[in-house]
Amino acid sequence: MSKFNKKKSGDMPAISTASLPDIVFMLLFFFMVATTMKDSDLLIENQLPKADQTAKLFKKDYVMYIYAGKPTERYAQTYGSNPRIQLNDKLSTPAEIQSFVAVERASRNSDAEPYLTASLKIDKDVKMGLVSDIKLELRKAEQLKVNYTVSQGSVTK
Repeated sequence: MSKFNKKKSGDMPAISTASLPDIVFMLLFFFMVATTMKDSDLLIENQLPKADQTAKLFKKDYVMYIYAGKPTERYAQTYGSNPRIQLNDKLSTPAEIQSFVAVERASRNSDAEPYLTASLKIDKDVKMGLVSDIKLELRKAEQLKVNYTVSQGSVTK
């Protein structure tokens, strides 16, 4: 008769790593699909004013952003400390807003043009003169849908 030997060491079997690459690629694809890309880098300080009565925009696909504020410390020596306008990734003047609106309209679908909204993200310390210059240029470009972006919170004086 044959004898059966018992294992004396009682070691655990090694964990199979065959499915590890599959898990890594699944995670990679998940994060590639779930993350959003940043539209533009802010070259200006942009601390939005607070408001307690706010509403969300219908679709952000139909929004073009215009930022206004003082240049950040990194760009203050180049552009000065006066409030400036940022269109996409460059600091601009109010005179360049009309061409910006035209480029934005051309890059969008013609069906979306009636829904295109200019969203003003203006720092709370910017003077109203710059805001009126922006609004005047938007009127000249026939961009009449304007939205003011604020942060949610109670208004304190």
